[in-house]
Amino acid sequence: MDETAVAVRSVRDVGPDTVAVTFETPAGFVAEPGQFVRVLAEFEGEEEGRYYTLSSPDVAETFEVTVGVDPEGTLGPWLADREPGDEVRIEGPFGDDYYEGEDSVVLLAGGPGVGPAIAIAERAHDAGADVTLVYQDDEPVHEDRLAALADTGVTVVVVAADLADAVASVAGRTDGVPFVYGFAGFCEDALDALTATGFDTEAAKVESFGPAP
Repeated sequence: MDETAVAVRSVRDVGPDTVAVTFETPAGFVAEPGQFVRVLAEFEGEEEGRYYTLSSPDVAETFEVTVGVDPEGTLGPWLADREPGDEVRIEGPFGDDYYEGEDSVVLLAGGPGVGPAIAIAERAHDAGADVTLVYQDDEPVHEDRLAALADTGVTVVVVAADLADAVASVAGRTDGVPFVYGFAGFCEDALDALTATGFDTEAAKVESFGPAP
C-alpha cells in the first residue's frame, strides 16, 4: 500500500521503554504477522521513517506495532505520545519472512524481535499449529502475552543469555520451521544455535533489524 494516514486506536506500555501502538486498519490494508510497515513523521522540516514489524496476529480491524522508546530519539518518543484519534502516516506492508500457515513453528526472538514472534505464535496457535517460542532479553516485554501463550500450552522459553542452551532445550522440535527476528548479531547467534541443534536452517525465515544500536 502506498503512503496512507491511519488513526491511532491506543498506546500502552508493554515493558521497559517500550510501547505497543494500535492503529485502525485502513481499507485495502492486508498483512500477515511477520511483515512490517514504515512509519513516517516530520521533525523540524526533516522527514524521518522507521520500519516496525507487526506485533498483532491479524489486521482484521486494527493492527499493532511494538516500539522501543529511546528518550533521546525522535520517532519513538513521538509515537509513544500519540493519543487515540491522532493520525500517523505509514507505508507497506513489506517483507517476505512471515507466517504462511506452517503447522509447526519454532520462533527465536531477540530484543525487539519479540513483537513479530508473539504475533506469529498467537496466530499459529489459533490455527492449531505446534508452537515453540525462545526469547532472549534481559528486560522482557509483552510478558502478559507470553504468559497467556504459555497458559494455552505453547512452549515459551525466556532467557537473558545462554541462547544456545535455550535452543538445545527444544531439540525435540527440529521438525518445526524456524523463524528468527532480532538485530543482526542475534540472528547470527540464533542460526548457529539452530544448526548445532539439528534444525534445517535452509528453511528458516529470518528478519534482521540491522546492527544493534
